[in-house]
Amino acid sequence: MDSPSFTAAELAERFALQLHGDGEVRVHGVATLANAGPGQLAFLANPRYRAQLAASAAGVVVLRADDAASAPGTALVARDPYVAFARIAALFERVPAREPGIHPSAVIDPSAEVSPDAHVGPFVSIGARSKVAAGCVIGPGCVIGDDCELGEGCELQARVTLYTRVRLGKRVRILPGAVLGGAGFGLAMDAGQWVNVPQLGGVVVGDDCEIGANTCIDRGALDDTVLGEDVRIDNLVQIGHNVQIGAHTAMAGCSAAAGSAKIGRYCLIGGGAGVLGHLEVADKVLITAMSLVTHSIREPGEYSSGTPLTDNRTWRKNAARFKQLDALARRVNAPPQESAE
Repeated sequence: MDSPSFTAAELAERFALQLHGDGEVRVHGVATLANAGPGQLAFLANPRYRAQLAASAAGVVVLRADDAASAPGTALVARDPYVAFARIAALFERVPAREPGIHPSAVIDPSAEVSPDAHVGPFVSIGARSKVAAGCVIGPGCVIGDDCELGEGCELQARVTLYTRVRLGKRVRILPGAVLGGAGFGLAMDAGQWVNVPQLGGVVVGDDCEIGANTCIDRGALDDTVLGEDVRIDNLVQIGHNVQIGAHTAMAGCSAAAGSAKIGRYCLIGGGAGVLGHLEVADKVLITAMSLVTHSIREPGEYSSGTPLTDNRTWRKNAARFKQLDALARRVNAPPQESAE
């Protein structure tokens, strides 16, 4: 496969960017400011890396208008350099061709419907009454259970499992090892023994979502677990049963949402953060990494919990004082006593 190549002028026209410098400079790939060579394109979005700009050997740099005068060579000016870089970098991503057809080792239930335009890889299993639309790519070892639906252009990479009653919108991308539609964690205690609560719902995923490797999204107990359009879920994320996640929200690796939590639109959930069950998070809320949401959030904004990292000796001292906070607060809030005459 020949490597793609574009001039700076071609990139400027294609992505509506302002060109500064030599438009004939040719770009063969992308790299960081520090490591880029003359035939590569880099970007400057974070001011902390501005010092690297003057010394960069990049043939072309994508940056903001305020930084254009400092560029040593050709520059492409963008309102958001990171977004522009992402779109340009996609031109250089090598995606293996997936020809339509079903691999001989695949096992497909006679009642399933698979578009002739879909690609079904080796050792795939597709269950009863499931539907795979045109343009879908089903990678090796995937398991699609009963009563699942895949919209046009979906991509399931290796070993993805859609257990049962999972409905994907168009262009959903699921990375290796993810499991959607497994039983939610529903339990009832009876006379000292756990009783499983049947999980009778499914999972609904909107258009253009992406779900990371080894992430688990449980099916609902009665209603469905629902992800809105363009939701982005990182690797190793746990989504409990009946959770609802609004459109364009992103959850970073190892975060979790417990059963029946409702997360709004355009939220950002940091790595390792958790949302307790049955809580609601408003639109446009940012939860910083390792935070725990223990009550509903009604207003947009940035929220954190926990204590900052310190050396262990200091942390132990502070931890001992945590136990004294209630008594100290009572003393501070106590009404002043009258002095005896």
